[in-house]
Amino acid sequence: MELHYTKPAEFWDQALPLGNGRLGAMVFGGIDREHVQLNEEGLWSGGPQDRVNPDCRDNLEKIRALFRSGQVEEAQRLAVSAMSGTPFTQRAYQTLGDLLIDFFEGAPEKPESYARGLDFHRAVAWTRFRAGEREYERQYFISRPADCLVLHLTARGGGRMSFTCRLDRSRHIGFTGRAGGDTLVCSGDQNGIGWAMGLQVLASDGAVSALGTRLTVRGATDVTLIFTAKTGVGADPGKDPSEGLAALVCAALSDIRARYPDAGAMLTEHEADFASLFDRVDLRLADPAAESGLDALPTDERLRRFTSGEADPGLAALYFQYARYLMISGSRPGGLPLTLQGIWNEEFMPPWDSKYTININLEMNYWPVEVCALPECAEPYFALLRRVCESGKDTARRMYGCRGFVAHHNTDIHADTAPQDEYPPATYWVMGGAWLSLHIWEHWLFTRDREFLRENFDILEDAVLFFRDFLRENEKGELVTLPSASPENSYYIPGPHGPVRVHMCEMPAMDIEILNDLLGAYLSAAEELGTGALVGEAREMLEKFPKLQIASDGRLMEWGEEYEEADPGHRHISHLFGLYPSAQITPEDTPELAAAAKKSLEYRLAHGGGYTGWSRAWIILFWARLREGNRAFGDLRALLADSTFENLMDTHPSKGRARGRVFQIDGNMGAAAGIAELLVQSHNGRIRLLPALPSAWPEGEVRGLRVRGGGEVTLAWSGRELTSFTLLAHSPLETAVAYQDTERPVRLAAGESIHWKAGM
Repeated sequence: MELHYTKPAEFWDQALPLGNGRLGAMVFGGIDREHVQLNEEGLWSGGPQDRVNPDCRDNLEKIRALFRSGQVEEAQRLAVSAMSGTPFTQRAYQTLGDLLIDFFEGAPEKPESYARGLDFHRAVAWTRFRAGEREYERQYFISRPADCLVLHLTARGGGRMSFTCRLDRSRHIGFTGRAGGDTLVCSGDQNGIGWAMGLQVLASDGAVSALGTRLTVRGATDVTLIFTAKTGVGADPGKDPSEGLAALVCAALSDIRARYPDAGAMLTEHEADFASLFDRVDLRLADPAAESGLDALPTDERLRRFTSGEADPGLAALYFQYARYLMISGSRPGGLPLTLQGIWNEEFMPPWDSKYTININLEMNYWPVEVCALPECAEPYFALLRRVCESGKDTARRMYGCRGFVAHHNTDIHADTAPQDEYPPATYWVMGGAWLSLHIWEHWLFTRDREFLRENFDILEDAVLFFRDFLRENEKGELVTLPSASPENSYYIPGPHGPVRVHMCEMPAMDIEILNDLLGAYLSAAEELGTGALVGEAREMLEKFPKLQIASDGRLMEWGEEYEEADPGHRHISHLFGLYPSAQITPEDTPELAAAAKKSLEYRLAHGGGYTGWSRAWIILFWARLREGNRAFGDLRALLADSTFENLMDTHPSKGRARGRVFQIDGNMGAAAGIAELLVQSHNGRIRLLPALPSAWPEGEVRGLRVRGGGEVTLAWSGRELTSFTLLAHSPLETAVAYQDTERPVRLAAGESIHWKAGM
């Protein structure tokens, strides 16, 4: 399973991604010039900051009073001054730089054949071209065991290679030097974050030399380039934070050279490491009526055919596995979680800082991780959450006078929890930490890892404790959040000169849904562990939350009153949180709310909704939960048509960009979760098989998807009917399995399985 193309990448968003969780690269596959754009997860625009606004605590009740007296605009103006961070921006994730290789031999001007690709199973990118009898091949991979990027260049049939290579970081390099005649080293300081990167060239034949800031290879047939990098926050303000990092890079390169006899040994180890995760899940989607041989078509051509209306079920399977590939490549234990762009960012100041937006985007990045059998890849998420919890305790105390912890709608490498931006539709929302915490319970539901739940129970309790102090009763005696917002939407209120667009609100539907899940998870975890200092208070709080409401036109209400939306086609569909990722709204248990959610979704789409990749991915998941497989497939086709680059990376509209769009990884991850949800669902104590199978996938099989309760599912279907099903329990599992109108109870011990054929 691979992406492949018949010409080099012209733009960054046509290049092919590699990663080992820490190092990232985008490979262009050029002939006379090879360009590899480089990233390291720890290189951000600066060190930690104390951004908590000292005036918030003294003005919080004034803001609440202004809102409740109907002075919403004045409440917003005061919030911008008294609640915004000081300064109002967090740190940005930055590019590391570029590896540039210029060939003056072994790069034919007009090769007779050319191809480049990315093999998912091996996590290897490749470029191949030929001129007469001379054949050239370049392989690229980033090894996690060796912790380096490897380029293996070969020439056969009498061909030879000669080239120069260098490392570049525009004006942001503090030092460039050499370590011997075969190694380049660069280093610098990015406002308190030190960095260093190094490149070593190993040639089996030919000659290697160094001159200036370049290495030169002449007359070689087999060359290996090894790259690695280090970053770190400076501990001493009086010292260069890059001090010592260049030496560490050189030592790492020397160690790699000593440990591995050649590139082949590194490749073998790398492939085994990657396969141990990637090979857990296999997906085949087919339509016997569709044209055969589609896998042989270049990926860009295949994408164009599909988005114009041609049948190609295998493209959805390719897209699904691509997301799993990106997850394994971008998020590994011991590192940082995926940013808005994973670990693939080409800019010093990217859109939205390429950091962690936590009013959906970071959470969406990890929606597929459990169901797609990659629980280890969530470890960086939980590690950041732990640091957010600690930082958020200070923010909660100093901003709001509350115990527990709070985070707003963004965080960064330093786990900054003060409000980001001065943007009332999002900035002063206090639910980010609560939403992040819900994945603790999700991880438990899928893995039944009791020790994990015990180790992270305090985060759930601290999240609850914040709201125990922050919530206030309204005139109806309900416990509500104030100030808040429904990310990132706006509504109209009457004004002296006509309708006024405002953003601040009291307890929108999304807050109700998140808090219902948070307190429900806390109480369930407390019962499982036999502990919990807030159990009684949490039960009382749950009873006093407002209920979800249905508007006069049948839609689920986004706010507590029937306001007119300022943007009825908004990309955020926050009030449907209860449908997904939550399971508070289901067709079986809450049919009226499900019908209202469906009407809300149709309304959004009728007004232009789904115009970003991640929003369209969320819509696919909504349709899956509503059992609308064909409508979900229609939105998957729309996502691939409107929000996908030729390299299958997800896109987001971005003003000022020459191509008008920027990569965001959340759409890839959300859509993968959506594809899995069309095939298997496992919430509210029930596993549903093929709950929303699109007509476009009449035949297929999937192996290895995980389900809540601690199980693994394999199933196959033909003619859109289930033909076989296997459920393997990884832990004691008691559930119900449903297919169409049939449901059976199942009880399995750890290691036991059941297998059914021809339906149930």
